[in-house]
Amino acid sequence: MAEHTEEVKAAESLMDKIADKIHGHDSPVSPVLESLHEKAVSSGHSASLKAKAYRLFGREKPVHNVFGGGKAADVFLWRDKKGSASVLVAITIIWVFFELLGYHLLTLLSHCLILGLAMLFLWSNASTFINKSPPRIPQVKIPEKPVLQIASAITIEINRAFVILREIASGKDLKQFLSVIAGLWVLSILGKWYNFLTLVYIVVVLLFTLPVFYEKYDDQVDALAEKAMIEIKKQYAVFDAKVLSKVPKGQMKDKKT
Repeated sequence: MAEHTEEVKAAESLMDKIADKIHGHDSPVSPVLESLHEKAVSSGHSASLKAKAYRLFGREKPVHNVFGGGKAADVFLWRDKKGSASVLVAITIIWVFFELLGYHLLTLLSHCLILGLAMLFLWSNASTFINKSPPRIPQVKIPEKPVLQIASAITIEINRAFVILREIASGKDLKQFLSVIAGLWVLSILGKWYNFLTLVYIVVVLLFTLPVFYEKYDDQVDALAEKAMIEIKKQYAVFDAKVLSKVPKGQMKDKKT
């Protein structure tokens, strides 16, 4: 009996050791799982915060998609470096010809046509004397479909601008009215400093520099823009309470036909 009791105790002690071993191996797993769970929760939380972060001009898409996501976006964002450099160099040459050298559009076109026609005419006549084939002058024809598409797009944008101007003139949104007036005032000041061609050139250079800079440092720029927007809203709230709220608002009624 005593021997049987000892064997039972030995078996129980062996089972206890096996159980301790199993729990000993399981115990390190649970902290690892907990840490992974905490990381997943924190990453999901940070992702949700990033998704809700302030974006300049309310941007919800990448900068490349904002520019259309095609070849034009590749050119503006310098992903097609050869195309970007070619466009920028060509526009710079045009600006130098008109602004620095004092060329006029009609004069430049006339000189280019005179040079091109003279070279082709001399080459065509000299080919018979030097036993070479005359130049193959391609037949240039403007396709109708792209021209109609461009005209349609321009018409849509002009009509949209008319709708916006009508809403501003109706007196319903004083904030929008003051923003447009301030923008036109700044534009008139720039018009005194630079002529139209120089302004267009500056805009083109900014289009080739600011978007690529913003795409690279968008988080920092968005953080600064958020702080600036908060301060602007504070100042506007003070101005609205003291001035704008006391200005009577007019209403524009549509005429019934």
